[in-house]
Amino acid sequence: MSTFAEQCQAFLDTLHAKHHYSVHTLAQYERDVRQFAEFLQGRACTSFTEADVYSVRAYLSHLFDVGYARRTIARKLATLRSLYKFLVQQNLMPDNPMLLVATPKREARLPKFLYPREVEQLLAVIDDRTPMGLRDRAIVETLYASGMRVSELVGLNVHDVDLAAGQARVWGKGRKERIVLLGSYAIASIRKYLKSGRPKLAIHGKADADSSALFLNRWGTRLTDRSVRRLLDKYAQQLAQTIDVSPHVLRHTFATHLLNGGADIRVVQELLGHAHISTTQIYTHTTREALRQVYVAAHPRAKGARR
Repeated sequence: MSTFAEQCQAFLDTLHAKHHYSVHTLAQYERDVRQFAEFLQGRACTSFTEADVYSVRAYLSHLFDVGYARRTIARKLATLRSLYKFLVQQNLMPDNPMLLVATPKREARLPKFLYPREVEQLLAVIDDRTPMGLRDRAIVETLYASGMRVSELVGLNVHDVDLAAGQARVWGKGRKERIVLLGSYAIASIRKYLKSGRPKLAIHGKADADSSALFLNRWGTRLTDRSVRRLLDKYAQQLAQTIDVSPHVLRHTFATHLLNGGADIRVVQELLGHAHISTTQIYTHTTREALRQVYVAAHPRAKGARR
């Protein structure tokens, strides 16, 4: 493993085998690693093991100069930390240069979410008189009702969904299994899709196609996370006002609406599949802002002294 390509592939193979990361996550790791490789090649390096702490710090400065956000830089450095931990474990280099590189502090960024009326507007533009429309409505209702990740959604098989119990079994990060709940609207949409939408999409599938997938594309095969992002973007563009809609925005919306409705944060943590409560706590900032807006609008002395 003496070249960039060989070291990169060995690293990705290990991530896949040990952590069972999704295709989307592995692709992100690969992009980060290859970008660093291109930078090192510009410094006459022929492999990752030739980099030292000064090379990494120079790369960090380069990322800032190019204009990457602190959050993005922090993620790229996290990828490199994993890479060099792997290289040291494989005895390909004696010391880990990342141990002497500090991660830049992230900007405080509140998660984007939709207001209830915006969710209704999004659902209203979906024409559910077609098989794909039935599918798309079921997708939006499911993402909003359950808060599941898009990778969990496209990974659903028909037998993972128990409509009678109002729940679905998903596999999250690290292939951890959990149960998510489905509201009455999501249940009705999925049931209608299974009856009148999915069968018409399934007939286009090839004989060797994966017939167990819940959500199918126009060719009768499993829908991809990229396709879900595209269809949400398509519907967002049909709205009268500009609304940022993505699978993760619907996940944020799910959590925010639960907390605004009085749900316990530990319950929301479990439903989202967060390993640490600190990850869920970012949504409390959003709910505090909602409370502040209500206070300012309603309290006669909240807007400053009256003259």
